[in-house]
Amino acid sequence: MPEQPVSVRDATKVWAYVGLNSFGGPAGQIAVMHREVVDNRKWISERRFLHALNYCMVLPGPEAQQLATYIGWLMNGIRGGLIAGVLFVVPGFIVMMALSAMYAVYGQVSWVAGLLLGLQAAVLALVVQALLRMAGRMLKTGALRWVAVAAFVALFFFAVPFPIVIIAAGLVGWWAGRGGGSMPSEGTEPVLDEPAALLSDDETLDPGQARRALIAAACCLVLWLLPVVALVVMLGTDSTFTQVALLFSKTAVVTFGGAYAILAYVSQQAVVEYGWITARDMTTGLGLAETTPGPLIMVVQFVGFLAAYNNPGSLPPLVAGVIGAVITVWVTFVPCFMFIFAGAPYVDRLRHSVALRDALSAIGAAVVGVIANLALWFALSTFFTVRTVEYGPLVLTLPEWGTLDPWAAGIAALAGLLVFRLGWPTLRVLAVCAALGGVVSVFA
Repeated sequence: MPEQPVSVRDATKVWAYVGLNSFGGPAGQIAVMHREVVDNRKWISERRFLHALNYCMVLPGPEAQQLATYIGWLMNGIRGGLIAGVLFVVPGFIVMMALSAMYAVYGQVSWVAGLLLGLQAAVLALVVQALLRMAGRMLKTGALRWVAVAAFVALFFFAVPFPIVIIAAGLVGWWAGRGGGSMPSEGTEPVLDEPAALLSDDETLDPGQARRALIAAACCLVLWLLPVVALVVMLGTDSTFTQVALLFSKTAVVTFGGAYAILAYVSQQAVVEYGWITARDMTTGLGLAETTPGPLIMVVQFVGFLAAYNNPGSLPPLVAGVIGAVITVWVTFVPCFMFIFAGAPYVDRLRHSVALRDALSAIGAAVVGVIANLALWFALSTFFTVRTVEYGPLVLTLPEWGTLDPWAAGIAALAGLLVFRLGWPTLRVLAVCAALGGVVSVFA
């Protein structure tokens, strides 16, 4: 494998840009990353990108951050992976820390709520844009499109748990691959007229690079668990800090499918089990995470901050909140690096297994259906007050039609015009829509 196809300095600039512009949840983040490393710079091929994305989707944790870590590792080794993964998280961490403190101290203010309304409406347009792009890239066959539709139906109409949807899709793809590849996956056929990537699809790892990746994974395991053990020993299991570390360490290994897949679990634990926050706090945290750069799973930072802020012990509340947020982010993201470095040496080998390749492609198609479900849920929640109704096996989220928010709908329509018709960049769209939401809150 060639050494340093991209300099660390140049790669750092790109990953900093990606981290600062990764709005709109995983769909938007992956679209930004694809544009920068595949379309604009040709670091890796379309096929290799999609294969890596499918692999990251079956790992616990935020797939977009893990994809950045993996590509960073491909280009610049362990250092490159750490730079890419950390820069993907740091902007969102800083913004979420500030927003968490403001929310805790000042509570809800009308103009702040207006800004959030404008951002949420804009993000909806960005998510739809990213969804369409991903569907165009990943749903190459009729079989994959049916998998996406089935995933959407299972989630929206029957509330099937996300892990079951992913497992079922993987099994369908695996079965198709073993039966002769009846569900062609990414990379099965060459992409016509695709310019050569800096890193060839045929490049292989040298044993030293693979060994270093496994050593890095072992170091990440120690760095993850050592603070947790120290908190248990020093503060006991009744401390809020220890409980935060234990809860989100557990969450880190069961978060298949990213943030949305674990919101119900985190809400149940933080709101019902521990009583750290209210259901309204959880909804606010999700809205903030939707509109800040970085992984959507940063909502757990908000939860960790408020958990410690509301239960500070002998510490000043703000200090406790900051510590709680840092602990949460540490035990959430260090395992992500461990998973990537542990599996990175074997990812490319998996491309040569037709059955496994088709399983990953089916999982990728299912995730398109998942994102479509989330986009619809997000639209309903932004425009209406929603309710959940059950009719036998059907579990539906339905809008209260009389609660339509015309301002949210109008701002979302404007965002759609700016994104799809005028092609405005993400930050400009967000800024305009947030400002409009703030003006509406003051004068409407």
